[in-house]
Amino acid sequence: MKETAIYVHIPFCDHKCIYCDFYSIVSYDNLNNYLTTLKNEIEFYASNERNNREIISIFFGGGTPSFVEPSYIGEIIESIQSNFQLKEKCEITLETNPGTVNKQKIEKFIEAGINRVSIGIQSFNEDELKFLTRIHDKETALKTVYNVKEAGIDNISIDLIFNLPKQTKEKWKSNLETAFKLPINHISAYSLILEKGTILNKMVLDGKVKLQDDDYDAELYEFTIDEMTKNNFMQYEVSNFSQEGFQCIHNKAYWDYKDYLSFGTSAHSFANGKRWWNVSSLKMYITMMNQKGNAVIGEEILSREQMLDEYIMLALRGSGLDLTELKNIFGTKWIEINKKYLDTLLLNNFVEEKNNLIKLTPKGYAICDEILLNFQ
Repeated sequence: MKETAIYVHIPFCDHKCIYCDFYSIVSYDNLNNYLTTLKNEIEFYASNERNNREIISIFFGGGTPSFVEPSYIGEIIESIQSNFQLKEKCEITLETNPGTVNKQKIEKFIEAGINRVSIGIQSFNEDELKFLTRIHDKETALKTVYNVKEAGIDNISIDLIFNLPKQTKEKWKSNLETAFKLPINHISAYSLILEKGTILNKMVLDGKVKLQDDDYDAELYEFTIDEMTKNNFMQYEVSNFSQEGFQCIHNKAYWDYKDYLSFGTSAHSFANGKRWWNVSSLKMYITMMNQKGNAVIGEEILSREQMLDEYIMLALRGSGLDLTELKNIFGTKWIEINKKYLDTLLLNNFVEEKNNLIKLTPKGYAICDEILLNFQ
């Protein structure tokens, strides 16, 4: 059976932050219709796949999944359990934002099947939170983490963003120091990315906001890696750090190039060498599902060369490139062509090799995209 991850998109949100480019809506008009349609989509894909896949993780993203009732999430989990075979102790993650849950609601999410929570804090600095147009303050963020822990969740992740406009190293260090004191075991630390179509992008184009340069971004990133390591958060992907035993199974499924099925608006799936994606509009999603049983608006079958490129990229972004596995799947040609470049990377401490595993060093992670572009 193929180990497979499942992603479920919950697009409902009470507020759209200035930097967010994920599909979300602030209307709850189609909340119940969406639930019914989601369950129909799950059944549609399970009809041909239920006996071939073992589900290793379920991830509820958004939007803000924690805005909906725990029973809503519970119904989706039950639908997946009824239609697929779940691995014992399957990781089931709920994205949440501070201010959207209390201890009692978290307890109900646990009863529904949630065993991991990812909290979108982004910053503990009040001025930065206001700039990002987050709905919470520092105190609410801290309280949310402790509420999740006290409710019974032991697997807790938080998101933080660095290189915000006017963010000094001291401010970022303060954010990290606050995080390290919390009862968490996973941190996703992202550099602020300017995405087309966002409010932030328009603010930059209009000259209202000035972003910091790439050199400063790289400096903060290397500082982040150092601080994480000192505090026992080991880097296992470009932007992700965890204590031992708490790597995110769902995210690793992407980086290990496993199959994943995604349900809901704007959801992207990858299985059996094929990638496909759903329409973003919620109303169109429901209409298409009712008319033809799926909401796919695009697909591509990957060539062997494309799969090789993606395999290399994801492995190096993640836990490392296993040369033995690479040879078994794709042969030796890539290694032979890129041997000289790999030797240069090793010599300059951008990568390290141990037990036939090529892994980026902190120095290499800092220029990961540049390194990947230079492979042939």
